[in-house]
Amino acid sequence: MGFVFSGHVLDIERRELRRGDTFIALEPQVFDLLVYLLKNRDRVVSKDDLIEGVWGGRIVSESTLTSRINAVRKAVGDSGEEQRLIRTIARKGLRFVGDATEQGNTASMRGAAAPAGPAPASALQQEIHFCTASDGARIAYAEVGQGPPLVKAANWLNHLEYDWQSPIWSHLLQELAAEHRLVRYDARGNGLSDWDLEDISFEAFVRDLESVIEATGLEKFALLGISQGCAISIAYAVRNPERVSRLVLYGGFARGRRRRGSAEGIAQSDALLTLMRQGWGQENPAFRQIFTSLFIPGATVEQTQWFNDLQRISASPANAVRLRQVIDDIDITDLLPRVNVPTLVLHCRDDAVQPFDEGRCLAAGIRAARFVALEGRNHLILEGDPGWDRFVSEVKAFVRA
Repeated sequence: MGFVFSGHVLDIERRELRRGDTFIALEPQVFDLLVYLLKNRDRVVSKDDLIEGVWGGRIVSESTLTSRINAVRKAVGDSGEEQRLIRTIARKGLRFVGDATEQGNTASMRGAAAPAGPAPASALQQEIHFCTASDGARIAYAEVGQGPPLVKAANWLNHLEYDWQSPIWSHLLQELAAEHRLVRYDARGNGLSDWDLEDISFEAFVRDLESVIEATGLEKFALLGISQGCAISIAYAVRNPERVSRLVLYGGFARGRRRRGSAEGIAQSDALLTLMRQGWGQENPAFRQIFTSLFIPGATVEQTQWFNDLQRISASPANAVRLRQVIDDIDITDLLPRVNVPTLVLHCRDDAVQPFDEGRCLAAGIRAARFVALEGRNHLILEGDPGWDRFVSEVKAFVRA
């Protein structure tokens, strides 16, 4: 079920908004607000209606409500000045006034989205679903491909739809899905998962992975962790060794910046958090460019632009700070000796985000773990990086074993 309006297609089941063949990323509350306005387009909806219908009656500040309305307008190409589609009725509320047609099934909406274009290079198509974590948070997860199951734990800055198209992630995801049933998800406070949450913590991250595993019905699978996803994967494998056939850890660490016993690391953490608070949500990417330069210093102009935009659409400034604070306080060194599944650890020698020595510590702490040093300086491995071909061959051979 969904709606077609003003060149846009809103698919409620898939939780997707598209303009032609372009995917428009929306945080969950903004998506829900647009759906509510469309479903109630025959009347003016008040502020109380919105709070009840979208926020379930929870207390919502005026600034939060205004920012979500502005985000909806921006997503559909409207503004507070034009009000072509969403009109403010003074002292009454809002109404969706554009021409909208309700569609009853996904197939008809996909047909309405845009004229057929050239077939994509890959026939793989992911499916996005939602599950509910133990505290009620909605976690978005995607499945694609066929073969032995491989689960990728969430890491900082993911967006299921955006990453599938992005030159930062698509090469890796396509490579993995070519031989596996690939399952991945957006962490809470991030991407298509719920953003407005009380609990953003390491323990909650592990519970979210558990929720996704239960929703997919997987009994045994290989588990891939990247960056802080390594710590989450290790915690899961320690609790559920019978379900993890192979553990692959890339660019990971056991200790966050604030837990490494270094005054310099703590100072760096504080400096990055200050930058996030000041500039994360701005249209000008100057502040976000600092993070891009750290994560992928060897990126092309196109890859740089995609990563700059990923930061803006994957998390709000407040959530980016909260997520980063949790990551910098991670310390799972006590769990390493308890890992009892075959483990492969890979790390780039000149990684500017997570020091090479952190990868060595992971491998040294896990019994019989195999360690592979990759050439390169990008924290997120890009297609064409010096270590890319070896990364692919090592991971595929290990998971197949």
